[in-house]
This record gives sequence, C-alpha cells and structure tokens, in this order.
Amino acid sequence: MGKKVLIVTGDAVEALEVYYPYYRLLEENIEAVIAAPSAKMLHTVVHDFESWDTYTEKPGYQLQAHAAFEGINPEEFDGLIIPGGRAPEYIRLNPALPKIVRHFFEANKPVGAICHAAQVLETVRDVLQNRSMTAYIACRPSVEAMGACYVSETLYVDGNLVSGHAWPDLPGFMREFLKLLNR
Repeated sequence: MGKKVLIVTGDAVEALEVYYPYYRLLEENIEAVIAAPSAKMLHTVVHDFESWDTYTEKPGYQLQAHAAFEGINPEEFDGLIIPGGRAPEYIRLNPALPKIVRHFFEANKPVGAICHAAQVLETVRDVLQNRSMTAYIACRPSVEAMGACYVSETLYVDGNLVSGHAWPDLPGFMREFLKLLNR
C-alpha cells in the first residue's frame, strides 16, 4: 500500500505553498488529500516581495479541496503538510483541526509547516513546547508563545517537524519532508 499525505488549508492559501507540495507528492506516487473547512473550490493567493515593508497579495489559481476537516480520520495518513498564506489564521478556528494536527505529533508522523502554518500549530501548543522551528518572521511571536524556539534559518528539521520560512524554501522543505516520510 502506498503512502498518503494530508494537506490542510483553506481560502487564501499561498498558491506555491499548496501546489508545489501537492504536485511533488503526486510526482512521487504518494496520494495527496487536500482538506479544508469544507470540500469546496478554494481561492489561492500569490504573495510577493515588491519593495513594500511586507509582502503583496494577488489572487491565484483555484483549487478543489477533496474533503472537509470533519470527515478526516488522521490515522489513515502517513504525513501532514500545513501550507501558509492567510488560510492558517482562520482554519485554526475550526474545532476539528486540532485533533487532526495533534495526531501527527503524537504518532511521530512527519509534519511539514511552512510560512504562517505556525498559526495552526498554536492550537496544539503543548506539543511544540521545547521544540525548535522556523516560520515567516512575522510568526516569530506565535512560535515563541507556544514555548518553541524560533530558528532564523529558512529551513529547519526538529524530529518529525520540517519547518520552512516561505515559498522560496519549498525545494528543501519538500526534500526534507520526503526523507522523513520515506524512512
């Protein structure tokens, strides 16, 4: 039986941070399931750095969520990826999501968290205490509020957790995630 990875996201997910992992998993013949608050067509966004003090945001491609969080049994999956963008700030409010995320940490399955994904991890802050991770710099307060150590490197692996700063780090992020998934 092949591997199966869950990607949790929602509207306003950073396009590259969901599409790159999704297609990279499919390329490796790994089943990839995109879950969101509801199984609907999601709107992605494109963030870029264009001489502003922060990133800009433009509409991206649409993407179908295969399943709703409520219907997910995390035991059926071998790994979890949490893309960034603005989706994490509101999907973390979904009552079904913390149980899903917690399962992957307690079962020591690979978890990939990139960019603003730290906002989702706040829902299971106890499993992040005394861990080290990176995230988009604006999420440093979230990482530290969880009791984790913020690492300034743009890619970091701590046990089963692969964390990345932002979409430019996706090649290394997926390389490290796949190493953990295939061990």
